[in-house]
Amino acid sequence: MSVLTFTPDGIYCAAGDFYIDPWRPVPRALITHGHADHARWGMGNYLATDIAAPVMRHRLGDIPLETITYGEQRVIGDATVSFHPAGHVPGSAQIRVEVAGEVWVASGDYKVVDDGLSTPFEPIKCHHFITESTFGLPVFRWQDQADVAAQINTWWSVCAAAGKTAFLGCYALGKAQRLMGMLNPEIGPILTHTAIENTNAVMRDQGINLAKTIRADADLTPKDHPGALVLAPPSALGSAWARKFGAQETAFASGWMALRGIRRRRAGDRGFVISDHADWAGLLSAIKATEAENIYVTHGYTDIFARYLNAKGWNAQAVPTEFGGDEAEDAA
Repeated sequence: MSVLTFTPDGIYCAAGDFYIDPWRPVPRALITHGHADHARWGMGNYLATDIAAPVMRHRLGDIPLETITYGEQRVIGDATVSFHPAGHVPGSAQIRVEVAGEVWVASGDYKVVDDGLSTPFEPIKCHHFITESTFGLPVFRWQDQADVAAQINTWWSVCAAAGKTAFLGCYALGKAQRLMGMLNPEIGPILTHTAIENTNAVMRDQGINLAKTIRADADLTPKDHPGALVLAPPSALGSAWARKFGAQETAFASGWMALRGIRRRRAGDRGFVISDHADWAGLLSAIKATEAENIYVTHGYTDIFARYLNAKGWNAQAVPTEFGGDEAEDAA
């Protein structure tokens, strides 16, 4: 029997009687990170990294949650598990599972570039590797983060000079905090939608150093913050809340902005290509570094990416999961 199997409830380990990022309620869940498609409500018991735990509690409430540090080994039944940095968002992890010398790694979501916020990705050697493929096409190749930061700050400066508020749409967990570190506060104040600022507060409370921001709630008077940039979930752009800021430009920060058709559908003024997922080259480098022969491709361009891997000598197969992804929500 395989160490990990793909079931209707999620990725299951029979030797330890636990699931990894299950999408239906199960007695014991090991969670890679706090995004809603990986950390769901209703599990009998959760295990996640100590860094991911505060945001998970913020999002899911008073859940039965145990924590584990990166690299710490935990014996569960006949399985030995450990969590290792995935570089996706703060606290995100790849989960290594070993049973009788056979090693599997479930990577969750990951990126191989150090973003200055998350613990950098750590390649883990294994026999079997479960990978995402959110951006598993050659068209997806990310620019250097400093170059994207320069583009965003230039756009913001032009907006401020024209007396416009710059609205930047981004996911509330991970992407927003990463962008905050890329913005030049000398241009103007950084305002944050309540959903983002609530997440910021949780991270600050646990000691994560974030840029100074101002909560843009109903009590805020926009005219008191000229030249501001507002970080907000994509769903909030164009809302009654956003319109009270008057003259403005909107932009979106997502890997999907690499596709012209999606940029047009979003109807924003600008699109900045930046993602918390690995691009084409990142996916391939991560897989190669594992030295795994068997690759299981989950959410994204699963069939195309699996065919490519097989053509290059790996034993790869696409597997069904119910992961959607923060980038999918960014582009919705």
